[in-house]
Amino acid sequence: MGYYDILAEHYHLLYRDWESTLEREGLMLRRWFTDRDVTTVLDASCGTGTQAIALAQIGYRVLASDPSTGMIQQARKNAQAYDVSERINFLQAGFTNIAQMTDAAGDLDAIVTKGNAFPHLITDYEIETTLHGFYRLLRHGGTLLIGMTDYEPLIQERPRFVPGRLHNPEDNDGREIIVFDVWDWDEGPPLIITVNHFLVTGDGEDYTTRKFPIQYRALTAEEVQVVLLEAGFVNVQIHHDRSEVVMIATKPT
Repeated sequence: MGYYDILAEHYHLLYRDWESTLEREGLMLRRWFTDRDVTTVLDASCGTGTQAIALAQIGYRVLASDPSTGMIQQARKNAQAYDVSERINFLQAGFTNIAQMTDAAGDLDAIVTKGNAFPHLITDYEIETTLHGFYRLLRHGGTLLIGMTDYEPLIQERPRFVPGRLHNPEDNDGREIIVFDVWDWDEGPPLIITVNHFLVTGDGEDYTTRKFPIQYRALTAEEVQVVLLEAGFVNVQIHHDRSEVVMIATKPT
């Protein structure tokens, strides 16, 4: 997680417009939670606070966790900037140990992990441990929502270069910032992708480049659905939202 500690202060640059993303995430999460009696939510991969802040802004009580010290620190700053600190409690924990790190077992109305964090789980054991932990943390009738990149079409294409975006110099102290990805595929099994995030920064003829390599398992929704059912979840729904696939499951009443 060292790269995430370093990447934290630059993480908003991976988005076209972070503020617009906050608004959109809040609207989508509220829609998905409609009629599910949700008040308390665990954001189990809060990063710099995208979903946690969005949830707090629309009235939910949030427990936000992440294994990266840098990400948690940046999320705290962002929560203060958006004036929602009083609605978010932060906890440094990862997917596989969150159930042991909190006393919320059986109390949470919902658990969310978005931003393609779930595919950081590389092995079957990590995936199973995480989902069993989520199951223990939820109340009966509670909701689990997993949002991740829709890898299914990408597995067919095996892209290498993924264009990003050019950030306006006027918004970045006069510096031009270019963001793009290079994907390295490892056939495994399991199929692994190292996503190399490149940040190119500068002006005129003077530019610097930084690379942040981050590893993911190319999971499909069907693979995750199988493990959700094995962990005891029911009513698994699969939705497609732009380039993301969203799975919503319920702990039986």
